[in-house]
Amino acid sequence: MPVSEKVVQKLKNIGVEVIIEEPVVPVNWEKSLIRDSASYVNLDELLNTCDILLSAGMRNLPTTRAGYWISEFQPFNFPEVVKTLDQMQLIGLSLDMIPRISRAQAMDVLSSMASIAGYKAVLQAADLLPRYFPMMITAAGSIRPAKVLVIGAGVAGLQAIATARRLGGVVEAFDTRSAVKEEVQSLGAKFVEVEGAVDRPDSGGYAVEQSEEYKIRQQEKLAERASGADVIITTAQLRGRPAPKIITEEIIEKMPAGAVIVDLAASTGGNTVFTQNEKTVVHHNVSIIGNSYLADTMPQTSSELYANNVFNFMELIIKEGQVDLDLNDEIIAHAKING
Repeated sequence: MPVSEKVVQKLKNIGVEVIIEEPVVPVNWEKSLIRDSASYVNLDELLNTCDILLSAGMRNLPTTRAGYWISEFQPFNFPEVVKTLDQMQLIGLSLDMIPRISRAQAMDVLSSMASIAGYKAVLQAADLLPRYFPMMITAAGSIRPAKVLVIGAGVAGLQAIATARRLGGVVEAFDTRSAVKEEVQSLGAKFVEVEGAVDRPDSGGYAVEQSEEYKIRQQEKLAERASGADVIITTAQLRGRPAPKIITEEIIEKMPAGAVIVDLAASTGGNTVFTQNEKTVVHHNVSIIGNSYLADTMPQTSSELYANNVFNFMELIIKEGQVDLDLNDEIIAHAKING
């Protein structure tokens, strides 16, 4: 897991020595971030040397002497990971399970990666869209600005709104949570509201399953707004369940020819009926990009942010150079998924 020299030094200050797996393909920018502050070793040496494993996501690994593994295990989506960790005799600490409370914001890997994804989603849409984003007044005539609809005003959605506005787009945003209306408007977007939504403060930023009556009203409103949208960015996910199908075939067929949908919920089924994970499909002259891992396309930034999140968590669990899991701390209690 790439980290910056600054993070390595901070880890050393709390009694942690850092060794890093030698990448199969050399990554020059990665080593330039570390310089001489950490050692690069092969995987076998790392597994036989370390006490704590750090990674971005689950990997199939052989036996290790480590006692702890810190990663994003997504136990809601992959419940079998708990059994795997038990068999490996490892305590799993899952960063995606950390509660979204103010004290844990500096450890929130989901928000860090979502922010990058929201930014990159708009850039991908702009690259594929056959028209300008901003209004352009030229000698050859005036070009209207692109119309953008963002579905879901969580971290990814808000970053998508901000980026689309910076590019000069006219932006509308929809969310079942009326509480985000002010945030949407503060970024210069119009908030699309559908009456009667169910909201739960403890949903952790995920969408909440809605009634069938609400879904009908939602479809009607979105069909109305999508009919003029050049770009739609979708971000709605249900924790541990398939993503809600918000964009129907009927809605897509009402969009302008050449329009683009970027579906950030693709890994859990997608928010459109045609989404395919890690693929771009075209239906009725509308391109649908399915990609939940757009943060991976900006590896330097995502690695730096992820490393900072990990350090802030490790600072909580490392006492005098040793792991100390205080299960009375709700952050640690939620992160620990087995053992």
